[in-house]
Amino acid sequence: MSVLSIKNLKKSFGPIQALDDLSIDLLEGQILGILGPNGSGKTTTLGIILGIIQQDSGSFTWFDGQFSDRFQLKIGALLETPNFYPYMNAIQNLEVIRQIKMVEKMDFEEILTLVNLWERRTSRFSTYSLGMKQRLAIAATLIGNPDVLIFDEPTNGLDPKGIAEVRNVLTHLASTGKTILMASHILDEVEKVCTHVAILKKGALLAFGKVGSILSNDLTVEVAALDMDGLEKFVDQQPLVKDVEKHPHHLELQVDRGTSPEIINKICYDAGFVLTHLVFRKRRLEDEFLAITEK
Repeated sequence: MSVLSIKNLKKSFGPIQALDDLSIDLLEGQILGILGPNGSGKTTTLGIILGIIQQDSGSFTWFDGQFSDRFQLKIGALLETPNFYPYMNAIQNLEVIRQIKMVEKMDFEEILTLVNLWERRTSRFSTYSLGMKQRLAIAATLIGNPDVLIFDEPTNGLDPKGIAEVRNVLTHLASTGKTILMASHILDEVEKVCTHVAILKKGALLAFGKVGSILSNDLTVEVAALDMDGLEKFVDQQPLVKDVEKHPHHLELQVDRGTSPEIINKICYDAGFVLTHLVFRKRRLEDEFLAITEK
């Protein structure tokens, strides 16, 4: 089922083109990361699809139009730094949110346990760390049991401990089958949480697909032998080698991450090539991202 369909969105702020003909489809159960550097149009996209910002042209449709202009009741969103009453505790703050959302009375134990705050439920918000404040904000998005969750840079400004805490919560939410849309500029965050990724630059969509196919985890292998020409022809014909790039003193191969140095060494040796150089390294996600955004 289509949860969200974005068609040809355009938005400008004066001379700045924030979105340039953006089209994305989000399906039920997907965890989609909108990835891009600051200023790429991520927050503008989320603002438009939540009805906060008016697009210049293009359209978006939630849930195939089933709920008309009441689609927001099916969505939980966290777009900015969470605002809660500092003198209230977690239960009291969530009760305020429940009343604003006009949701029936509920027990907050389940959602506070999920975000690992149940033990601090009676502590004032002002005593919370930044990571705890962000986790309470995530709990607030769960009030009313929405079908879709939207997060804009959910770990922004957090220290490493807070990032890990929030990431664990997001990973758990993803495992429950919720459809999640998350904007981030952190590659590692998208790789660990999301099933799909859309890469934006200056408001334009550069790539879209499964995380594994867009942000590859392939291994990079450097090999060399006395007969470099013969070695190049040989490895280029091997099924486990996805790509070969020639350098002055070695060949650079892209192979599946399950491939071991022993395998590479053996197939080359069996073919008569004694390797004088063999180095394995994982291709960095930053390299993948830069390769896409610099095209």
